[in-house]
Amino acid sequence: MASSGDAIAIRYGTHGLGYTIHVVDGGYADTAPGLIKHIRDGYSSETITHVVLTHADGDHAAGLVEVMQTLNVQALWMNRPWLYAADIVHHFHGNWTVDGLVRHLREKYPTLVELEAIAIRRSIPVYEAFQGAQIGQFTVLAPSRQRYLNLLPDFDKTPERKTTADSAGMWGRLIETAKAAVRWVMESWTSETLSENPEPTSASNESSVVQMAVIDGQQLVLTGDVGPQGLHEAATYAEILYGRLNPNFIQVPHHGSRRNVTPSALNRWMGPIQPQGASLGVAYCSAARLDDEHPRKKVVNAFTRRGYEVHVTNGRHIYYQSDMGRTGLPITPEPFATQVEE
Repeated sequence: MASSGDAIAIRYGTHGLGYTIHVVDGGYADTAPGLIKHIRDGYSSETITHVVLTHADGDHAAGLVEVMQTLNVQALWMNRPWLYAADIVHHFHGNWTVDGLVRHLREKYPTLVELEAIAIRRSIPVYEAFQGAQIGQFTVLAPSRQRYLNLLPDFDKTPERKTTADSAGMWGRLIETAKAAVRWVMESWTSETLSENPEPTSASNESSVVQMAVIDGQQLVLTGDVGPQGLHEAATYAEILYGRLNPNFIQVPHHGSRRNVTPSALNRWMGPIQPQGASLGVAYCSAARLDDEHPRKKVVNAFTRRGYEVHVTNGRHIYYQSDMGRTGLPITPEPFATQVEE
C-alpha cells in the first residue's frame, strides 16, 4: 500500500489489578484484521477499554468499523461534526438551517455515522474528546472545544464559508496542485531547514486529538495528524498539568509530514537541539512501505537532533514495551540525512 494510515494499541496495568487496553485509530479497513488479531493474541483479550478516533479522515477511521463490530468495546471517544451544527451554521453561504447542516454533515461522514450506529446498537457510550477529557491514564491536551469549533467550518466536507475574511486566512482550504519535482537541500546537525511557517495542514488534521499519559514514570504523547498550532495548544495545557515536558515516547504527527511540525513546536515538546549521540526518548512514525513521501527526511532529522531516534513502521507492526525494552522484529532508527527535501 502506498498510502499511510494510523492504528495504535496500548496496554497498561498489572496482572494482579488488571489491564486497560487503549486503541487509538484503526487505519484503513484492511488494517482491522491485524489490529483485532493483536488484541486477541498479543493481549489475550476480547475487550478494549477505550477506542479513540483522533479525527475523521478515512486512514484513521475506516478500520475501527470492524473493530467495533467484533470486539467488546467499553467506550468510544470521537468528535462528531454534526453535533455542533448550531454553533457553526452562521458561517456558510446560502440558507442553511441547522437541520439541513446536520443532514449534510452526516452524509459527508458516513464512517463516523456507522461507528455511532454500531455504538448505539451495542450499547457502547460515545464521548466527546476535547481538552481536559480523561481517557483512562491519558488526558486529552487538544483540541479545546472552542478551537474545534473554530476549525470545523474549514473542514473539507463542510459547505463553503461566506467570505475568505470570515475564514481567518490560515484555515482556508488547501488547493491541490500538481506535484513538483523534488528539490534537495543540504543539512548538517546544526543547520535545520524545517520551516517555522510551513503551508498549513488541513483544518481536519489540526483538529486531531492529542493525548498524553504518564505510565510507570514515562511520558507518552500521541499526536494523530495534528499540526503546529495544535502541538502548541497541547504543549500549553501539558505544561500546566505536568510541568516539564520530556516525553519518553512520542508519535511523529501525520506520518512525518513537513507541514505538521515546526522547530518551535518541537522545542517545546522535546527541547532544543542536542549534541550528537544524545538519547532522550524514542519517536515512532506510521508510514506505508510504498509511501515515498513520508516521513520527510527533514522531519526525521528534526526529531533526531533533539535526541529522539525515529522508528518508521514501513508497513510493519512495531512494538514498544516499557519494562522489557522494544520487542518484536529488530528495528533500527532512521539515519540522519545530509540531503533533505526542500
